[in-house]
Amino acid sequence: MIEPALRQGQVEMHRSGRVGWLRAAVLGSDDAIVSTASLMIGVAASSASKEAILVAGVAGLVAGAMSMAVGEYVSVSSQRDAERADIGRESKELLEQPQAELEELAAIYVKRGVEQGLAMKVAEQLSARNRLGAHLLDELGIKEGALARPMQAAWISAASFASFAVVPIVALLVAPATLRMPVIAALSLVSLAVLGGFGGYLGGAPLGRASLRVTIGGALAMAVTAAIGHLLGVSLG
Repeated sequence: MIEPALRQGQVEMHRSGRVGWLRAAVLGSDDAIVSTASLMIGVAASSASKEAILVAGVAGLVAGAMSMAVGEYVSVSSQRDAERADIGRESKELLEQPQAELEELAAIYVKRGVEQGLAMKVAEQLSARNRLGAHLLDELGIKEGALARPMQAAWISAASFASFAVVPIVALLVAPATLRMPVIAALSLVSLAVLGGFGGYLGGAPLGRASLRVTIGGALAMAVTAAIGHLLGVSLG
């Protein structure tokens, strides 16, 4: 018996469909806080002035946002090029060897546990409706209309980085002169914890674990840069 939801054409939603933009947004925001805060703390640990720390933070924001955008664009463009190449190759094979490709599609369903005769019928019906789409999805794991989007990944990464890199900069502006490093670190780590938990929620992962791993990584980065900044400040001072 067909379930009511299936009869009505409803589609069950899965979090994996958000993986493209979610990855870019979470990566950009987390990296923004970690890298900018670590840079500013490292400079502050060298006994630099508030102005120098601010310049380092703003420079880190701009450079980081551009770097994230370019990196994501190049990475996702390579993925899209590979997908297009696979689509072109599959289209050519379907044109030149239609029967062999039909049998190959049926063999995929047989491997999944479908009976031979039924598998061929399924392959024929799906091919009649959208031959290329059926092969892309079941043979290559590519869904038509959901190819990698370089520009989307680039601007989301840049925007999220620029937005969240402001967190340690604001912390510097509001912190007393004697508490610059602790305030920058504290506000940044709290933000990382919240972002980690939110990313875990959106992705369906345990909130505590997602939050903890981001916070620990950020704290380690800040500690290392603070130590390096202090050592350089002492040796060069």
